[in-house]
Amino acid sequence: MTARDALHIGSDRQLFVDEHWIAEFRDVTRVLHEPVRREIAIDTDYPWEEGNVGSMNTAYDGEKYRMWYTCDDARVIGVPRHNNHRKGYAESEDGIHWTKPFLHQEEFNGSKENNLFSLNPGVVNIDNNPDAKEDERFKAFNVMGRREKSAIYPMASPDGINWHQMSDDPILTGWPFDSKNLFFWDEWTGQYKGYTRGVANADPDAEHQVISREKGHEFIGGVRWIRWTTSSDFKTWTPLENIDCGDTPFEHLYTNECWPYDRAPGTYLMFPSRYVAHRTPDPDWFDGPGVNDIVFMSSRDGVHFDRSFMEAMVRPGLDKRNWHERGIYFQHGIYQTSPTELTMYMGEHLKTPGVHIRRYTLRPDGFVSVSAGYAGGELTTHPLTFDGTELELNYSTSAVGTVRVEVQDEKGNPLPGYGIDDCPEMFADEIEGVVRWEGGPSVGDLAGRPVRLRLSFNDADIYAFRFR
Repeated sequence: MTARDALHIGSDRQLFVDEHWIAEFRDVTRVLHEPVRREIAIDTDYPWEEGNVGSMNTAYDGEKYRMWYTCDDARVIGVPRHNNHRKGYAESEDGIHWTKPFLHQEEFNGSKENNLFSLNPGVVNIDNNPDAKEDERFKAFNVMGRREKSAIYPMASPDGINWHQMSDDPILTGWPFDSKNLFFWDEWTGQYKGYTRGVANADPDAEHQVISREKGHEFIGGVRWIRWTTSSDFKTWTPLENIDCGDTPFEHLYTNECWPYDRAPGTYLMFPSRYVAHRTPDPDWFDGPGVNDIVFMSSRDGVHFDRSFMEAMVRPGLDKRNWHERGIYFQHGIYQTSPTELTMYMGEHLKTPGVHIRRYTLRPDGFVSVSAGYAGGELTTHPLTFDGTELELNYSTSAVGTVRVEVQDEKGNPLPGYGIDDCPEMFADEIEGVVRWEGGPSVGDLAGRPVRLRLSFNDADIYAFRFR
């Protein structure tokens, strides 16, 4: 690895989602972890949901979790390329158990006893901008118009339930927008970030027609992709540009589900649904070819995304109702719902009876680990400076596995009292395990000084580190 100057990390948690911190390694691999399938979070409880529940967005307002999701009645099942024109609302005290309070806004079959919005706000998020107006605490990207004439208009609400359009003019133009288009207030950079549908690897001679499936040019002359934009005021946005994934192969990426990971400031995670158009597991499927899974991407600036994991993070699995085009989708939201658990959501069984949104879980920071087998391995970080007095690891060993840590100077020399032989073996499964040496756990005398970490471990996984 190329040498670089020490980066100051303060007391921020650092993940191994990419190779950013890995300067040297031996017999160590990075492993992508699949979340665990849990109970159904949102089911088809009412007649206006029997055809679909999905395309959800969530937000935590400091007191409760909010959810906005699309839904439709059973008449849409079996109708090719149906549109979800209703928006439902749900709430939760813990992010696990959800209720659907009736809003008494929209009429369904002659009654307003439902949780439907009369004005579909589009894709919603809470506005955490400290300068946001009280009556605009919640905002939304609302797509209006069809195909080439579509554009994104701004919506706002004081409570996430009663909505108004902020402007008669669009804030983003440039089709396509016919997929989930997300935004959030990025407290790390002090601006709004937006992610919309786009096209990449396009053939300039395609002229918006389907061409050359062998080359992947199936969507407006290219592949389905993701664009980014920023704004300081939610009104004026920078021109949409494609995200950059380096030299990895272009694939059809539906949706984006980009999320700033709060436990590791400056880390952005993305969970697109990868669409494979040329495979059709069920030849009798009514709504076209294809199958999809969910992939994992990460970024440290929200523009350049690491795709070192080309494998799926979530597969369709044993459930045959997920083996068709657009059968599963990652849904918006990652929350720490217990000290040892992250909660996230997946849409399953799209376009079939029994469609629902299911909860999935991971350990905190558990997206990717650096892993060493029984024989053991080592990893050395690039130089860094830190604030704090203790080194904390999120790690897991087997009964015979161990982890030990050495603190080195920036040239790689062990610092007195912090060598590998000074570090007793750590064997456990801990989210916030404190590293100790024979002299104790304190590293306060090294704060502000450029150091490297040497991790020596066997039959173990390390997910994250930080100084506290």
